[in-house]
Amino acid sequence: METRKIKRALVSVFHKDGLEEILHTLHADGVELLSTGGTQSFIESLGIPCKKVEDVTTYPSILGGRVKTLHPKIFGGILARRENEGDRQQMQQYDIPDIDLVIVDLYPFEDTVAAGASEADIIEKIDIGGISLIRAAAKNFRDVIIVPSKKEYKPLLDLLKKQGAQSELADRKWFAAQAFGVSSHYDTAIHDWFCLSPSLP
Repeated sequence: METRKIKRALVSVFHKDGLEEILHTLHADGVELLSTGGTQSFIESLGIPCKKVEDVTTYPSILGGRVKTLHPKIFGGILARRENEGDRQQMQQYDIPDIDLVIVDLYPFEDTVAAGASEADIIEKIDIGGISLIRAAAKNFRDVIIVPSKKEYKPLLDLLKKQGAQSELADRKWFAAQAFGVSSHYDTAIHDWFCLSPSLP
């Protein structure tokens, strides 16, 4: 089947402006929300229930926030092939929830560099969990929608208003293409900084 119902969404974003209507729409359509840290607090401030990622993983955010979503129960829920019997059995065995929609907005690496931040601050703006979520969800576009940046908030909202909490394969493939564009641009910016930074050997 090409149509996929959105039952559960993982939201982990830096830029929260423009997200409110999406969150209210998802909630109204019965979609369960998962999140961490500031994004979770933002969702709950809107009066929308949000499950903590750590309640799924049973691990807290650690290493100063460097590790939050990097866990088999999160990535298994994104990467599992819904029509693969072996994947379904393992999801049941390890209590892995389906994650049907991933909304990410990466740490602002380029803006941090442009602002003249210190090397230590720039390095902390190299997003690890977010970029991993983007790649995982985009790889499994046959089952999952990936919203990889603030620029895709409106296309997602338009889709939700038109179709409700579901998507077609062509929709998911379009979002995946945007996702790999975001990933490529982001990694290129990091590569260029490492190559051009005078303080690095």
